[in-house]
Amino acid sequence: MALSKEQLLHAYQKMTEIREFEERLHTENLSGEIPGFIHLYAGEEAIAVGVCENLTDADYIASTHRGHGHCIAKGCDIEKMMYEIYGRYDGLCHGKGGSMHIADLSTGMLGANGIVGGGPPLMIGAALTAKTKGEGNVAVSFTGDGGSNQGLVFEAMNMAVVLNLPAIFVFENNGIGEATGASYSVGSKDISARAESFGLPAYKIDGTDFETVYNTAKEVIDRARSGGGPAVIEAQCTRFYGHFEGDRYLFRTKEQLKKLRGETDPLIKFREKFGKKVGVKKLDSLDQAARELVDQAVAKAHEAAWPEPSEVLTDVYVSY
Repeated sequence: MALSKEQLLHAYQKMTEIREFEERLHTENLSGEIPGFIHLYAGEEAIAVGVCENLTDADYIASTHRGHGHCIAKGCDIEKMMYEIYGRYDGLCHGKGGSMHIADLSTGMLGANGIVGGGPPLMIGAALTAKTKGEGNVAVSFTGDGGSNQGLVFEAMNMAVVLNLPAIFVFENNGIGEATGASYSVGSKDISARAESFGLPAYKIDGTDFETVYNTAKEVIDRARSGGGPAVIEAQCTRFYGHFEGDRYLFRTKEQLKKLRGETDPLIKFREKFGKKVGVKKLDSLDQAARELVDQAVAKAHEAAWPEPSEVLTDVYVSY
């Protein structure tokens, strides 16, 4: 499908916002002011944006511990995300979730998740709700190659088929589950083919090419909206940083990292493919706007208020 200039610019805006957000956090984390672990999404931007550009606020996504990119792609407020990561009260979860647990139900973001493979079971609950209401909405889960091996993920895929749910399982295969290669940990060596055994149509794609991700996601999401049932996308990609901030990333050499960044950077590939159509200067301006937005978010987060001690027991249980 040919995307309009406006669609392409909006997609690039989201991708560069994710990149600037993550690159800045890589620097900010060295200050020691950010509580908890941080897992960066840099290098995988085309997947989150390619999928979420096909979704509305009424659709839901479930994320992973590496969730900042999914949050931004789904429309979460960047300043409030930064507040949350800094543990401040005005964060999306009042500073209680931090990097690994950002959620925003107003945009359909069910939450980042510290439980490996924890997203798909949440997602099929949202998909069942969507099917029951009959309003044409869908639910999507993002899971890493490591999470793809979890038993609860298999159960979720099977249930999605049995109940014919509008559920899309996106597996972001960056080749390394924490520090273990997918070539070792995935016995079949093929996540998408394994999914077919559950009766789901499955697609293995280049997750660094925005257009490929967008078009594949559009096909399966449109089919799910019309009652066609669940599907799987395995998007192959590269993460530019270690498993978490502080990981020494010794399982790749500096030469390998330089080569991977040069060959698999989704922003560079986007520019090469669409720069002439949308204008390189316009893309440059979006890069600058993203930097300014993130700079502002960091500055405000530094000055924002902490939660009061009295807040410790709020938002723990829901009363019906």
